[in-house]
Amino acid sequence: MVELTPTDLSRHAPVGLRTPEQVMRLARLGSAHPTRLSFLRILLRRMRREQWQFERTKWEIDSTGVGVAIYKARGPDLTYSLVVFAHDLPDQMRSDRVIATAWDATFTLFDGEPTAADIERLQSNVPLQEAGRISATELILSRANRSVRLFAYVVDCLSQGLQPDAQQLTDVGYLMRTTAVYGTGKFGAAGRRNLENRDHFLGPFQAEMLSVWLTRQFVVDIVEHIAKSRSGEKAVRLAPELRLLLGVGNSTGLGMAPFIVRHPVLLHNWMMVREEALSRVRSCEQASARAIGAMRVSLEAAIHNAAGWRSEHPVQVVKLEQLRADLIRVTEQLNGMDLTAFRPWNTLWLWAEDTLSLEGQEALLSILLEPYGELVDDLSQFLSAKERQSFRLDGAMKVGTLRALLETHYAWALSIDFTQADNTARFWYVSEEKLEPRLGERASEEGAELEQPLCIARFAQSLFDQLKQWEDEMPVANFVLQHPEARLMVRRAQMSARHAYAEIRDNLIAKDMLPIDLLRYKLAFFGASHFDPRSDRWVRISLFQGMPYPDEFKNIPVREIGVE
Repeated sequence: MVELTPTDLSRHAPVGLRTPEQVMRLARLGSAHPTRLSFLRILLRRMRREQWQFERTKWEIDSTGVGVAIYKARGPDLTYSLVVFAHDLPDQMRSDRVIATAWDATFTLFDGEPTAADIERLQSNVPLQEAGRISATELILSRANRSVRLFAYVVDCLSQGLQPDAQQLTDVGYLMRTTAVYGTGKFGAAGRRNLENRDHFLGPFQAEMLSVWLTRQFVVDIVEHIAKSRSGEKAVRLAPELRLLLGVGNSTGLGMAPFIVRHPVLLHNWMMVREEALSRVRSCEQASARAIGAMRVSLEAAIHNAAGWRSEHPVQVVKLEQLRADLIRVTEQLNGMDLTAFRPWNTLWLWAEDTLSLEGQEALLSILLEPYGELVDDLSQFLSAKERQSFRLDGAMKVGTLRALLETHYAWALSIDFTQADNTARFWYVSEEKLEPRLGERASEEGAELEQPLCIARFAQSLFDQLKQWEDEMPVANFVLQHPEARLMVRRAQMSARHAYAEIRDNLIAKDMLPIDLLRYKLAFFGASHFDPRSDRWVRISLFQGMPYPDEFKNIPVREIGVE
């Protein structure tokens, strides 16, 4: 894989990238916004460029909304099918929790076009989710529940020949929300290696994004179907402008959080791409009239999005207030700037760093990238990582060199006092019931002896203390032979020489650590919007809101759907 490095844009040196010390902090990661380099945007651009075709090939759903449906996505070389099993779930059984055992709809993304025998096999397993088993011909396993109030309201409106209120759709943002989207080998599904030779799935989470996007089409289809089943020709379809207000909701908890800790090279690549994209835009010496106009449109869209973003969580309520105020400040600053001056976007960015909250700064990053697809979209090829190559431990490295790496890249970790109870207040573990990551309170809960290796700061400090007893010229292999438990941290420290953004520079077991920051950061890269924390450990979001549907993909001008 080609190593991503900063790019010269002109005779002038490009603006430097923000440092890991600045960007790899939880508070900033927890203020991340989706950008045009988010995974769902990358997927839509590729499918539009390659002229993928979409078709609903099966619809055997009864008047109560129970049955089977299939949606086919055909690319230049391969075809995929979303197989849907719709259920009639009583209200009292509907839950966002991962321990739920029944759902309004269950899904699998099938590799190819399923036969009748495939459908029969899948129908015996997919509705069971974790309790069932799928095969390597299935790429994704997922499930979704209705937003009970809004789903019923929309069905009632359409069945009476009326359109639902746009504000109510905006306030919720979805008619169904997924509670899990499993891939990469889970429960028998195809593993990552099965997809390595498929260009369209080389980027992170592309199969997952395709599955969710096709799910969005099903949700609208079943709402319209139930409405028509109820009142026949009197029923109307959901208006196109209202459909755009709806995404697929998602409820996500701690199960997602450890991923970005366990994949340091991937984390580095995601951040390096984003920081390089920002550097490229800030390095533009002149802003064209087209870019200025597009920037204003992007800013207006951000203001509109922030106005419709709702949350009841006290932390997010404050951040939303800051965001809305910051976007007004950006508007005023933009109106008062000389945009013909040298590097106007760098001037705007430097002002923002001195003036705006973290929420506002990260929103501005998204706004700045939006008009510059021709400048930044090529960076999407660097978002994936061949991690097996990066995890090779260099036993020939000298202990002194390893110690220097820790001093250089983990100074933030070496300064933490782990003798203080507040700095070891939490521990990560895997639940016995669902085999999902959880966070325990060390002082009051059992299970600390089963702690997962996610506190990199403590490992770095422990390794540094151990190395004090070793001579600088001693090979690292000798040290690891005596301390095999240190292999994980030795490997990560060695990676840091080439992957500066590989570590979150905060204590992940501290009393004041907010797991929600980890969730939001990863979800922003997915392309999620309308983050609505329900606690500091789980969040609701929306995916594909404002994006086109498969049934209209080829008919909407590219610039109107924001995937150019």
